[in-house]
Amino acid sequence: PGTGDGFQKFCAGEADVSDASRPIKDEEAALCAEAGVEYVEIEVAIDGLTVATSPNNTAVECLDVPALYALIGPEAEGFANWSDANALATEVDSAFTTLPDAPLVVTGPGPESGTYDTFVEFAIKKLAEERGVDDTARADYTQSPNDNVIVEGIEASDTSLGWVGYAFYAAEQDRMKALGIDTGDGCVVPSEETIADGTYGFSRSLYIYVSTTALAENPAVGEYVDVYLSEAGLAMVGDAGYVSLPADRQEAAAAAWAGAKG
Repeated sequence: PGTGDGFQKFCAGEADVSDASRPIKDEEAALCAEAGVEYVEIEVAIDGLTVATSPNNTAVECLDVPALYALIGPEAEGFANWSDANALATEVDSAFTTLPDAPLVVTGPGPESGTYDTFVEFAIKKLAEERGVDDTARADYTQSPNDNVIVEGIEASDTSLGWVGYAFYAAEQDRMKALGIDTGDGCVVPSEETIADGTYGFSRSLYIYVSTTALAENPAVGEYVDVYLSEAGLAMVGDAGYVSLPADRQEAAAAAWAGAKG
């Protein structure tokens, strides 16, 4: 299950705490409001969306946003070879317009996933809106809500392309090669350092959403979140492969939680 699935259960009152790899959408917030579920959003960590290929793919080391749009965006439907995207990459002003003559096998999360939503936000939405097409990924790729399946897909083809969260990439980096991403200041590869300092352009916040409705009814909810946001709890962020929030954002998260508890 992805972030969207989690919000469906959370806003139906079926979960007291929901983790999320993107902020809640307006339509999801409306569902919560209709169900009488009030909540607080708490930022807990930073992650980097990692675009990856096989370690055997020596022809591709870096891509920019227009190239990703040309390879995975809605106008890429039917492209079975990296070089099929060259004309579109040129049209959308990519610096990468001589993509290799090699099979293009794309694997990634589907629309139920926050990682999918984040990728669309980073790599597709702006160009899709400018070109008057749907801001979605191409439909003809292998989709899975399971990161293990995505890694298997990336590993299975020497000229693969896919995307996962940095934490999962970090745990499986012997099976994948992270591509550098150029968002305007040159190619930057994701790492704890580049994600934390913002030089890696595909960085995102991770959140927990806590039902204040449930908090008022069940003390265990507050006790759970207290542990989650404790010094020991936040120390586990790095152990899990994510990047810790800077001190000022940790303080803001603590203040949000204190305000919710009253």
